[in-house]
Amino acid sequence: MNKIDLQNPFHEGERAAQARAGVGDVAQWAGGFIRDYLPEQHRDFHTGLPFLVASGADASGQTWVTMIDGPEGFARAPNPRLIELNTRIDPTDPLANTFQEGTDIGVLGIELASRRRNRFSGAIRGTASGYAIDIRQTFGNCPQYIHERALTRVPKEDVVNAQTTNALSAEQIALIGAADTMFIGSGHQGRAGAASNGYDASHRAGAPGFVYVVDDTHLQIPDYAGNNFFNTIGNLVSDPRVGLLFVDFATGGLLHLTGRAKVDWAPQNAHDPDAWRMINVEIDAVVERPGAVSLRWEKVVSQTRTLRLVRRVEETDSITSFCLAPVDDHPLATFQPGQHLPVSIQIPGQAGRTARSYSLSGAASDQGQYRLSIKRESHGLMSRFLHDTFDPGAVIQAQPPAGAFVLPKGEGPVVLVSAGVGLTPMVSMLHAAAQTGRQTWYVHGARNGAAHAHHAEVAELIAQHQNLHQRIYYSQPGAEDGMGRDYDVQGRISANDLAGLKLGKDTDYMLCGPASFIAKLTTGLEEQGIMPDRIHSEAFGPSVVKA
Repeated sequence: MNKIDLQNPFHEGERAAQARAGVGDVAQWAGGFIRDYLPEQHRDFHTGLPFLVASGADASGQTWVTMIDGPEGFARAPNPRLIELNTRIDPTDPLANTFQEGTDIGVLGIELASRRRNRFSGAIRGTASGYAIDIRQTFGNCPQYIHERALTRVPKEDVVNAQTTNALSAEQIALIGAADTMFIGSGHQGRAGAASNGYDASHRAGAPGFVYVVDDTHLQIPDYAGNNFFNTIGNLVSDPRVGLLFVDFATGGLLHLTGRAKVDWAPQNAHDPDAWRMINVEIDAVVERPGAVSLRWEKVVSQTRTLRLVRRVEETDSITSFCLAPVDDHPLATFQPGQHLPVSIQIPGQAGRTARSYSLSGAASDQGQYRLSIKRESHGLMSRFLHDTFDPGAVIQAQPPAGAFVLPKGEGPVVLVSAGVGLTPMVSMLHAAAQTGRQTWYVHGARNGAAHAHHAEVAELIAQHQNLHQRIYYSQPGAEDGMGRDYDVQGRISANDLAGLKLGKDTDYMLCGPASFIAKLTTGLEEQGIMPDRIHSEAFGPSVVKA
C-alpha cells in the first residue's frame, strides 16, 4: 500500500456513504486504524482462532460469505503481510473453486467467547497444504454487538450434503428469524492497484429476529451505529451484490445467501427503531450446508446474573454512574481493570431484550458491586432508557465481565489516555495502579469542568499515591474552571504531549475515546517512534450524532 492509500484508505462508495451520513472527512483520522500489515497483536489473535469468516465472489461474480475452520493452530502468520491456512474448504462451499484458483478476499477474525474481532482484506491463493492470504488492508472493530458463546469441537463430517435453491424454505426462515448473529460480505473494484479494492467480511448482531424476513426472497437487515468507516454500506453503494451467512451454532450448519442490496437511509416504521439505516436484500440463490464445520457453540446463559441498582450518581449532565449489586448472596465475578460488563434489559416496546456492553469504572478490588459510568446518547436506546427510567431497586441481567483491553503485564510506566466518557476503563485501571505501585500517568481530555466525570475521585486518588500523576486538558474551559486547579492545559491531547513525558521505551500507552481521537494519537505516537505493540486502544461509540 502506498502513502496515498494509507492517507486515503476509502474508495468513492465509502466516501459517498460517509458524506451521506454526515460524519465528516473520516480519512483525516482513520489512518491510525487502517494498516497494510497485521500488527503483532492481530497476528497472534487471528492465528489463535479455530475459524475465520471470509467473503469473496464465485466465478459468476456473485458475492458469498463462508466460514473456514481447521485443526488446532491451522492458521499461522510467518510475517505481518501473510496468513497461511493449513486446511481446505469442502467442494460444496460456494467459494471453494475461486479460493483455490486465487481471488480477492475479505476476512473477519472473531472470538465469540471474549467478544473480540479484527478484519483484513487481501488475495487468497491455493497452496500444497491449503491456502495463503496476502494482506492488503487490516483494521479492528469494537465488541459492542457480539453475543458471547462458548465453543467445542466435534469430528468433521466426511460428506456435506449441500442444498441449493433460489428462495428460502420455511425451516430456513425460522433459522433466520431466531438468529441473533449473522455475517455479511460485500465488495468493490475501483482503480487498478487501489488498497480499497476487494472484499469485506463483517459481523452483524442484535436481539433474536433482528434480521426481518419480508418473504422467502427478501430480508431487511438493520444497520446500527458503528465506527463511521461505512465499509459494508460504502461497498453496497458502489456494488449492490451482497453475501450473507447464518450459522446454526448448535449443529455447525451454514446457510449461505447471495443477492443484491439497497440501502434505505431513512427507514420509516422500521421493525427496529434502534436502526440508523436499513439494508434491503433481494435473494438470488440459497445454499444450505448442514454440519459444514466441525465447531459447535453454546450461548453463555448459565452465567447470567440478575443485578439490582443500589445507587446512581449524576457525574455530569450527560454521564451517570450506576452501581449494581447481586440480588442473591453469591459474590460477583472478579474482573480485570479495563474490562466491560455485558448487560441486557427488556425495554418496553422492544420485541426482545436490548443488550449492550459498558466498561466497568470502579475498582476491581470492590467485590460488592459493579460500577458502570454511562453517557446518555441522544440516539442510544439503552443509554436513554437507563438515564431516564432506571432507578434504585430496578434489576438488569448481566454476563460475566469480559474484554481484552486490560493493563499489559510488566513493570514499565503506563500512560492512561482518554477523552470524554472514554475515561471509564481508565479510572478502573488507575485504582489498580494505586495498589501495585506502577508508575502511571492519567491524561484526560474533557470539554470543561461541567463535562469532566470522576474529577474529584481521580484527584484524591492521585494525591494519595506518589506513583500516580495526571494531566488534564479542557478544550473549552468555562469561566468557573481554573487552570492549575481544575485542568492543566487548554486544548486537546496530542501525541507530542504524550511523547514529551519522556517515560522510556518500556512505556505502554492505553488509549480510549472516540475513534478519531484514538486514530490520530496512534498515528502520532508511531511517528514519535513508539512501537505499535506498546499502543493499546478501545474505541467508544460513534463520533457524530445520527444524521
